[in-house]
Amino acid sequence: MIRVRRSKERGYFDHGWLETAHTFSFGGYRDEAWMGFGSLRVINEDFIAPKMGFGEHGHRDMEIITYPVSGAVRHRDSLGNEEDIVHGMIQRMSAGSGIRHSEFNPLDERTHMLQIWIEPRETGLEPTHESKAFAVLDEPGRLHLLASGDGSGGSLKIEQDARLSAGVFGAGDSVRIEIASVRRVWVQVIAGSVSVLGLVLEVGDGAGISDEGVIEFGFDEASEILVFELA
Repeated sequence: MIRVRRSKERGYFDHGWLETAHTFSFGGYRDEAWMGFGSLRVINEDFIAPKMGFGEHGHRDMEIITYPVSGAVRHRDSLGNEEDIVHGMIQRMSAGSGIRHSEFNPLDERTHMLQIWIEPRETGLEPTHESKAFAVLDEPGRLHLLASGDGSGGSLKIEQDARLSAGVFGAGDSVRIEIASVRRVWVQVIAGSVSVLGLVLEVGDGAGISDEGVIEFGFDEASEILVFELA
């Protein structure tokens, strides 16, 4: 079974310095039909103007993942971390009992990123931060595990039974994943398009998939996707 969320159906807002599209309900945008997908609570696609960003603000009890697509994101937080993350890297922040941070575009060009929130398995955990570069761009044609509940395969450890993978693919590529009966999948198209279960998902589209033992993704053009495996 597949349920599609088309790009044009997302909640879209233009704040001047920020253009953003919300796959699920977020902030002042509420759609009762799209409150999340399992523990996956937020996928926001953000375009941040040069030298602009989100001032210091707080979070708690959420696993927050930043995935830059182009440009750079400068992160500062109340744990003393400061760094720039770029395409090919991801950042994981477990907000836990409380953390404050800011996100800023330090460049003279627009930054494109996805911010992802996953609900944690329990509340009140100690806040932590981690980032890492992966070979997603250097090793195309396959999915790379970026984050998981057990930190397997060198992935970043998140406080939830979930897995996040990413891959870039060329025309004619395909990839298959096997899914246990107790799990579900969300796929988000970052670039290009992907064919899955007889449907074509274009850039910005997402889809929730359940009750499928094997899922095959096919590509007719240069593409980039995120794949979430969720309990």
